[in-house]
Amino acid sequence: MKKQLLLFAFSAFVLSSCEDDDIQAYEMDMMKGEWKISKTEVISGKDDKTALSTYVPTGCETKNTIEYRTDFYTAFSAYTGTGADCQLTYKSEGTYDYDTETKKLTIKYTNDSPRPYQVVVLTSTEMRLKQLFDNIDENGDQVIDYTYISLKR
Repeated sequence: MKKQLLLFAFSAFVLSSCEDDDIQAYEMDMMKGEWKISKTEVISGKDDKTALSTYVPTGCETKNTIEYRTDFYTAFSAYTGTGADCQLTYKSEGTYDYDTETKKLTIKYTNDSPRPYQVVVLTSTEMRLKQLFDNIDENGDQVIDYTYISLKR
């Protein structure tokens, strides 16, 4: 009886840990690839809904990409220039960690400190990140406001 109970407990543990691995593999598979920033918004911390400011990339900034791979590699590529003459001017590479339970994404580029985000939306074509660092009270209401970054494929 004890052996059967022990076998059952071990099986339950193995199955539950496999499920977490499957979820992480699925979400990382959706995350992998190149993403472009479609907009950046500062949202009121008081209601987590009201947009205080919105920035939409224009010109060569629309070519900026963030790449994620399933081996925890990430890279940010920035373009500058005028008109159709856009040149890659900066590329930063690093690693990331992703926790499927908390939806916390931590990016660590080379020669930079870790930068935590919360993944608010993740589909095969859209990702929305809530920045969890360097946020300030933008509207003077004594409540920290948050930057949200929307990315598209």
